[in-house]
Amino acid sequence: MGSARKSAYALKDKYAIVGIGTTDYSANSGRTVRALAIEASANAIADAGLKPADIDGIVSYNFNDSAPAIAVATGLDIPNAGYAVDFLAGGNAANLIVLSAVAAIEAGLADTVVCYRAMNGRSGFRLGGGREFRALGPTQYTAPFGWITYPQAMAMWCRRYQIEYGLTPEQLGNVAVTLRENAVLNPRAMQRKPMSMEDYLASRMIVDPFRLFDICLETDGACAVVVTSAERARDMKQKPVYIMGGAYGGGPQQGDDLFDCIRWPDHSKNYSHYIADDLWRSAGITPKDVDVAEIYDCFTYSILMQLEGLGFCGLGEAGSFIADGHIRRDGKLPVNTHGGLLSEGYIHGFNHVIEAVEQLRGQSGPRQIADAEIALTTAGAMTCGSAMILRR
Repeated sequence: MGSARKSAYALKDKYAIVGIGTTDYSANSGRTVRALAIEASANAIADAGLKPADIDGIVSYNFNDSAPAIAVATGLDIPNAGYAVDFLAGGNAANLIVLSAVAAIEAGLADTVVCYRAMNGRSGFRLGGGREFRALGPTQYTAPFGWITYPQAMAMWCRRYQIEYGLTPEQLGNVAVTLRENAVLNPRAMQRKPMSMEDYLASRMIVDPFRLFDICLETDGACAVVVTSAERARDMKQKPVYIMGGAYGGGPQQGDDLFDCIRWPDHSKNYSHYIADDLWRSAGITPKDVDVAEIYDCFTYSILMQLEGLGFCGLGEAGSFIADGHIRRDGKLPVNTHGGLLSEGYIHGFNHVIEAVEQLRGQSGPRQIADAEIALTTAGAMTCGSAMILRR
């Protein structure tokens, strides 16, 4: 781990995202996941002003719910995908695949890499579905007690945070309401109907303390980015968005799978508390330098934990930080300017990277944060996760 971190510091600003692409986000795409992956990747390649023949690497992540990288490379008619990798990972890998592309190019395994995530997350395989029928590993001990879904698991983390620091329904509601305000301005967003605090509080309880609007959307769709060296990026169609730094990991006792967090030492803190130092050192900046943050929000609570874990506010202070308006578009740290996973859609967190790039390019329309120069993207809500710092 130590040598990898030292290498990351040496790669600051040497690589860039030069293309982005998406599909429509919907509840029923009517298409195969492979078709979605090919469309988003082709759009990202075209956005960079490139052709499939210019791509020699492709990388993705999935939970056995997507199309393999090599199959997407074939569908794109990439002639020589010498670096084709699939991570078996959850949303915690959304930034990891971009950092992996950087590592592959640095190692000479590829020159220009497409990173994508594609899923029929509503009409097809629904994340968390089927755990009760595959009671293996840690699940064999939790399933008999009815602990089988992600909302149930995440609710336990949120409840611990409540016990440690106090957290009101209104403070969770501020997250959902703020992100919906942003989604109203986003033509990609699945949920664009304005939401008031009264609407939030009136929504039905799913798993205490989570109401309906505390939980991210289930989404069909795909998104992709193209990564290459800063030197090559200068000749591309779009202004490069440089990768300043990044980090992946978590704390001790992560368990046997993403769902296993019984041995975690303190459930009022998640992975972000443990990777913060590596993240900021890799980019050579501090939280005060960030202009816009796209923070993983599979559930409302995860934003609070990451604000604290990454040092934007002190422990137990995130509820008041948000209530004071600091994460709004006109606040000191605009968060999830696209509406996030709660209101734009859930492409397993990779859509956060798309939004960060658009913000740094100045292409976000009415939700654009003026003069945004540095963006944070994060991915993960429990024991492990990833984060990345981008700049224009």
